[in-house]
Amino acid sequence: MRLWHEDLITYLPRQQLLGQHRECCALRGNGWGKKHSTVNYVFNYSPYLLYNYHMKIITEMKNRGYQIDRLWEHPAYRGKSCSPYDETEIKEQHQTASSPIYCEHNQKYLQECIENLKEKGIELDFS
Repeated sequence: MRLWHEDLITYLPRQQLLGQHRECCALRGNGWGKKHSTVNYVFNYSPYLLYNYHMKIITEMKNRGYQIDRLWEHPAYRGKSCSPYDETEIKEQHQTASSPIYCEHNQKYLQECIENLKEKGIELDFS
């Protein structure tokens, strides 16, 4: 489990991009609040920030021609097996998204992600 640094989203290979979508879906759904060392920080924020991050993933997937279930584009949606957020609750919890969305996605984290990808044999082309 990992949320890739958002600066890497447009460079992620197909497998990592699709995996990131699945990860976001899981975290937005029944995985919300379930501890995992690499993503615990997301639970310190409103679920709306995860929605904003997920929308960056969805936008990139659409740019590449993938079909996405449009339900995921709604901030309160949490998947078929999870009740949606209450509209009032999600609006009250709304935190303005900045760039990066998560302050944990700093330069150090960017380098960690690049190294993690290299360990998987993935060299990103930033040109």
